[in-house]
Amino acid sequence: MTVAAGIGYALLALGPSLSLFISVISKKPFLILTVLSSTLLWLMSLIVLAGVWRAFLPLKSTTWWPFAILILTSVSFQEGLRILFWKVYKRLEDILDAFADRLAKPRLFLTDKMLIALAGGLGHGVAHAVFFCLSLLTPAFGPATFFVDKCSQLPFFLVSAIIALAFVTIHTCSMVIAFNGYAEGNKVDQYFVPAVHLVAGMVTLVNFASGGCVVGIPLLYFMAILTLLHCGKMVWRRLSETRQ
Repeated sequence: MTVAAGIGYALLALGPSLSLFISVISKKPFLILTVLSSTLLWLMSLIVLAGVWRAFLPLKSTTWWPFAILILTSVSFQEGLRILFWKVYKRLEDILDAFADRLAKPRLFLTDKMLIALAGGLGHGVAHAVFFCLSLLTPAFGPATFFVDKCSQLPFFLVSAIIALAFVTIHTCSMVIAFNGYAEGNKVDQYFVPAVHLVAGMVTLVNFASGGCVVGIPLLYFMAILTLLHCGKMVWRRLSETRQ
């Protein structure tokens, strides 16, 4: 039964991402390459952050503020990396458009650009799930499960998978929002992404309180749904503008 549970935890964390990859990303080789390169980039960023944090771990303090500092530094680093990722993408987009002009072919459509952003965001989300969830699941395939005192209502592995799914959703949608914000110079979208990322990270600190997962997980999913709705609204607006 625990083997089935371990597979279930993995599918809970990455099942929607797998469906999105098969139904959308896998149809275009360039999008597959974008997902792989994005996943590698964000995994490397997390490894760098883990190396920096290692000098300060384990934290002796029982208060929440040292963990808040860790989250703040990681979010700041990753949001800076997102801007760099955008600049590299923009340079690549200019090269592709120039190449299309030489061959008298159409330039990248808006849908193509959004799909590239979606693939980049999916890579970010998968990297997060691999680093913070899948890497912890090996004991879940054993003869028992594991609970923590702060959240005795749910198995630790289930909580990790649920949280990972929320962050996959946030990171995937955030990349689409951010790329559109950078392209349009839309300050609302540009600030929305790091704000949501930071708030979502800080919400996880609620899990340190006794029974905090009962409150923290709904709050985290509120942020995920908010990001998803904002992304959907933005995509609908841009596509509607192109049809006019």
